[in-house]
Amino acid sequence: MSDVVRTLVPARLDRLPWSRFHTRLVVALGVAWVLDGMEITIASAVGSVLQDRQTLGLTAVEVGFTATVYLIGQVAGALVFGRLSDRFGRRKLFILTLALYLAANGITAFSPNLAFLLVFRFFAGAGIGGEYAAIHSAIDELIPSRYRGRVDLAVSGTYWLGAIVGTASTYILLNPDILPVDLGWRLGLLIGPVLGALIWVLRRHLPESPRWLLMHGRHEEAEQAVESVEKAVAHGGRSLPPVDEDKALELRPHGSPSYREIARVVLREYPARTVLGATMMISQSFLYNAIFFTYVLVLNTFYGVSPNDASKYLLVFAVGNLAGPFILGPLFDTVGRRPMISSTYIVSGALLALTGWLFQQGVLTAVTQTIAWSVIFFVASAAASSGYLTVSELFPLEIRALAIALFFSVAQGFGALGPTVFGALIGDQAHPDPTRLFYGYLFASALMIGTGIVAWFCAVKAERRSLEDLTPSLSMRDARPAAATR
Repeated sequence: MSDVVRTLVPARLDRLPWSRFHTRLVVALGVAWVLDGMEITIASAVGSVLQDRQTLGLTAVEVGFTATVYLIGQVAGALVFGRLSDRFGRRKLFILTLALYLAANGITAFSPNLAFLLVFRFFAGAGIGGEYAAIHSAIDELIPSRYRGRVDLAVSGTYWLGAIVGTASTYILLNPDILPVDLGWRLGLLIGPVLGALIWVLRRHLPESPRWLLMHGRHEEAEQAVESVEKAVAHGGRSLPPVDEDKALELRPHGSPSYREIARVVLREYPARTVLGATMMISQSFLYNAIFFTYVLVLNTFYGVSPNDASKYLLVFAVGNLAGPFILGPLFDTVGRRPMISSTYIVSGALLALTGWLFQQGVLTAVTQTIAWSVIFFVASAAASSGYLTVSELFPLEIRALAIALFFSVAQGFGALGPTVFGALIGDQAHPDPTRLFYGYLFASALMIGTGIVAWFCAVKAERRSLEDLTPSLSMRDARPAAATR
């Protein structure tokens, strides 16, 4: 463990062209966001069904509590499995967390009562929360640097693909004319495990992150892992670009840092990056939770749209959110991180303020309101996705997964306030007050614009740069004193 190692492994990974291997990697790992989007959408739709006496006969408060327990599970899973991912490896954890989700959610579908439902909703959330930390770490460490931005944004954006699938499936599953009331909701909760089981098989063939292996003293395994990636890329006679020998790194394996060391790195060594990451994650989480979880309520209260018809409007909203990261994502690798992060936050915030004013003036309809929201979140979705990208690439490899988990957890805590605040601003359905809700929109708008300004000053020029160039790992730092004495 004390020997200094000279390696070209990161340079070999970054110089690779895009291949079927990278596509397979993104599909196998990125499904976590699809599952979460589908899970939350189906669970939200199922809530009203669970109040039926033919199902579990829950109260509205109990239905809301199931969502809270799921979110608590996500936070707990992110923190626990994020730490374990840094300690035991990306591959072990992204297999374990998906297996936990599959088992817990599958069992949830057979819930006989509220207590049973709550326990397994917690573990399903823990599995998904752990997924975020492990998969973003693995993707960043295996995807070539020139593609990292667009890939990370696209993966995060697929949450809305899951929302589209979930919304579409509820048309059939929750229709009592097609399926019995007590059967449809259970089948809905089984969709995620069925999809996840197919992907779990694919994940088993993915390699461990060679970068993680290096930082834990497993140099030979790292060489074997990167060779397997190169062979997969070169499959079919494809030639590989030469490796730049000048990009060789020296490192002394550091292993898992202590919590005290983690706190020092996050708070003392990279305070500007910490402020940037926290600001980005908190503002986007508040915005999304505030708008998305009160979406149907706003349509119903101010435009008279029934909950059943609201699904059609949700589909349009989800399509706008899905398109944003895919269309704008490549610009984060070409135009650059700072201008794109700053502009997407500021533009989405400004559009929200304008739409809020039009709403307060009473000139919007359910259709034009939905179109406006779709345009806003076309931009805001790219901004929100860039939060995960920023946090995952700006901290040392040894604490990368835990850093993602920490920022995700803080963001979820603040984001949970959004639905409560906006629900109170909407007020009594018999006496709706658009002006109060307009003030809420202005507050969310100010958060987004403020974050854009912070990003302009604090964002790092990370496009097309290797992770090691952006942030030297702790293992690279440990090698410097030894190199200086030779």
